[in-house]
Amino acid sequence: MHERLFVLLTLLLAFAVNADASEKAAASSEPVPELPYRVLPNFFQLPDGKNFGEVSGVALNSAGHIFVFQRRKPMLVEFDHDGKYLRELGDGLFDHPHGLRIDAEDNIWTTDDGNHLVLKLDRDGHVLLVLGRRGVAAEADWLFNEPTDVAFGKGGDIFVSDGYGNSRVMKFDRTGKFLKSWGNYGIKPGQFNLPHSIVIDQEGLVYVADRENQRIQIFDQEGKFLKQWTGLGYPYGLFITPDQHIWMADGGYDRILELDRDGKILGALGEPGHAPGQFAWAHFLALDAERRLFVADVLNWRAQVFAPTNEKAGLSSYVPTVRMFWDSKPSSGWESHHQQAPLPKKK
Repeated sequence: MHERLFVLLTLLLAFAVNADASEKAAASSEPVPELPYRVLPNFFQLPDGKNFGEVSGVALNSAGHIFVFQRRKPMLVEFDHDGKYLRELGDGLFDHPHGLRIDAEDNIWTTDDGNHLVLKLDRDGHVLLVLGRRGVAAEADWLFNEPTDVAFGKGGDIFVSDGYGNSRVMKFDRTGKFLKSWGNYGIKPGQFNLPHSIVIDQEGLVYVADRENQRIQIFDQEGKFLKQWTGLGYPYGLFITPDQHIWMADGGYDRILELDRDGKILGALGEPGHAPGQFAWAHFLALDAERRLFVADVLNWRAQVFAPTNEKAGLSSYVPTVRMFWDSKPSSGWESHHQQAPLPKKK
């Protein structure tokens, strides 16, 4: 539902698009190299009778365990390195899961755009820190309006993309004390139209997935705008690998991109659809030490896993031109196609 709230606003913004926009469309339609990966179907070993729901987030801890965040109970689930089900965590804490991160100390961080909270949990799912107030959506230095993601600075500072409602980035110290915020709704540099994901590289640069503006904006940790990358599609989720490449889940064109440190597309993977290896709202993603790729695939109700191969890749056969699984209109339904039954006569 939240993903569709921005359709009207996006259409309105289209009339105000500058020259950058035509460059974006052209760049998104160019063939790019295929990333050498193969899908691993049925990787996760769920208990008998259990299924995933809408999977919104996926993250890994230092032991290589995989955590899946989904919009059905159990909402937070842990698997081992090989996909064996281990346990559920955080029962009753979540309403509408969105983003999931695990920090260097293996603490679990969740963003929930249904209850407007950012939570820090220990390894066993016990609450260590609460940011925001459950059920309260507002603009204040201690409240969020549908937050989307969280990232961590070297000094322990916490950065939150407060995305669907407030269109800003918020910065807190490691104890949760508010430090500052930046950004508002718009299309100019430093403004946002749905900041959907946030990551920080080893140099301390802050990358924000400005989803509906189809760009990644880059700031210093005080919120100073430095540059932006366009022509990438729709950045839903971001992840930084040790080589400081940015991996991006493009949930509009439903593919995965690998970007170098200058924002150049190195390769792509996937296409819209429902078969293994295809996506319907590729949302967030993560890579492990073996460079296995994990993708939260919302509308397909699954987390997909891909393994790297040694195959020499050519150009991707999928060249995106249309945003899939997005536009809709009210259904006329049965009511407009039948004769209205006469009302019974009063006796």
